[in-house]
Amino acid sequence: MLLRVRAAVAQLAAGLGAGAQPPAEPRGGGAGAGAGRGSPPAAFCRPAFLQLTPDELRRADDHTGRAVQSPRDGRRRLPWSTGYAEVINAGKSQHNEDQACCEVVFVEQRPSPRGWLSSREGSGELDGGRKGLYFHYWALFDGHAGSGAAVMASERLHLHICEQLRDLVEILQDPSPPPICLPHNTETDSADPNHMSYAEDHGEVLNDAVPQIHLEKAVSHESLVIGAIENAFKHMDDQIERERASQHLAGGCCALAAIYLMGKFYVANAGDSRAIIIRNGEIIPMSREFTPETERQRLQFLALLRPELLGKEFTHLEFPRRIQPKELGKKMLYRDQNMNGWAYKKIEEDDLKFPLIFGEGKKARMMATIGVTRGLGDHDLKVFSSNIHIKPFLSCFPEVRVYDLTQYEHCPDDVLVLGTDGLWDVTNDKEVAGVVMEVLTSYEPNDPCRYTMVAQELVVRSRGVLKERGWRLANDKLGSGDDISVFVIPLGGPGNYT
Repeated sequence: MLLRVRAAVAQLAAGLGAGAQPPAEPRGGGAGAGAGRGSPPAAFCRPAFLQLTPDELRRADDHTGRAVQSPRDGRRRLPWSTGYAEVINAGKSQHNEDQACCEVVFVEQRPSPRGWLSSREGSGELDGGRKGLYFHYWALFDGHAGSGAAVMASERLHLHICEQLRDLVEILQDPSPPPICLPHNTETDSADPNHMSYAEDHGEVLNDAVPQIHLEKAVSHESLVIGAIENAFKHMDDQIERERASQHLAGGCCALAAIYLMGKFYVANAGDSRAIIIRNGEIIPMSREFTPETERQRLQFLALLRPELLGKEFTHLEFPRRIQPKELGKKMLYRDQNMNGWAYKKIEEDDLKFPLIFGEGKKARMMATIGVTRGLGDHDLKVFSSNIHIKPFLSCFPEVRVYDLTQYEHCPDDVLVLGTDGLWDVTNDKEVAGVVMEVLTSYEPNDPCRYTMVAQELVVRSRGVLKERGWRLANDKLGSGDDISVFVIPLGGPGNYT
């Protein structure tokens, strides 16, 4: 096992993860481009909204120059005057494995049971009689072991979200509480599902003297949207699994998406990309990283319940360091799935196995293989030189945080920043906020280019400047050698500033 671990660590240090070579990538460009079913693999692709020429695409793929890419003036402007910038890595992988998408999506109401949903108030008709609503969408996908999963997710995730929202169009526009159950037959389901008691639902007849107990939870419209986003991530992951062979979808990706719907931002994160809101100088975290350290207890608990997933190679317990055979019988610090603190236990034979989670910080790895614990794809990922699958420990479900724009007065300098880990590895929240305020104050509030300039400056400062000793920040520390992608979204929306 030790030889496997050493080999895996060597591959990770080379930026290829788990011994996988960068696979051929499917043709496509994100941002609503076609899926390219059955299309031949292409060497390199970038988000379609960048509209790069062939020469610009070659420069974007240059690891030496690492030119920053942004939507050019005179080309398609992103919704809400959103700023975007990206740069390729310094040789960590063959191509830029980040992908991005920015869309305005119309959700058309799905045909509903006759005489029920169609009769509810506030349906709202759009686009020549079609009933529906719009949402704005921004997303970053940080690929690993190839960009295939990231490309497909950039092309499809917003469509899965749209599909999940179709049943909710009229429910979300109706101020009354959401129905607990949607009828499928109006003749047999004539009762209002919001007022159906437990007894009625189970065909029981209670004595009038016995009070009927209503076992119903209050469900908000907001939680319906969160559920729709969570299900969309699951369907996206399922689609990657189904099509991974035909679409060359090796590897996986972290996914960070921001959805603006009916006055609220829903920020969904699965992985180690992050988002923050900067409002009047205040920093509001809108996500957290999902790594072997932050999800240690979930991973340990699963390993305890399903020890067969460890392949007799790993232990679910955590120790401060590797245990030596000569230490059998001694007591050492440990912690399990129930513990936040540490305690001592007597070392037994099983404790000599490699720990499920090893290392700390950015070097922490699960099963000596992967440094993130949520995301899309990775269905074929195994521990190096073994048949131990890692996917059972990886969750595709995001954590969704909500920000209500209607609760605050926002100025032109209030923004939501989305960034892949290439940004956050070398730049903290306070430094990002400082760059945002510094750049925005140098432009007029109604200048639509100001947010792109912020995104470019964040990427440039995180990348650093190429010197004899590599890419260096202003303080001479190492700059980010990873792919970097950044969205800067003004919180006032389109046309709200004068």
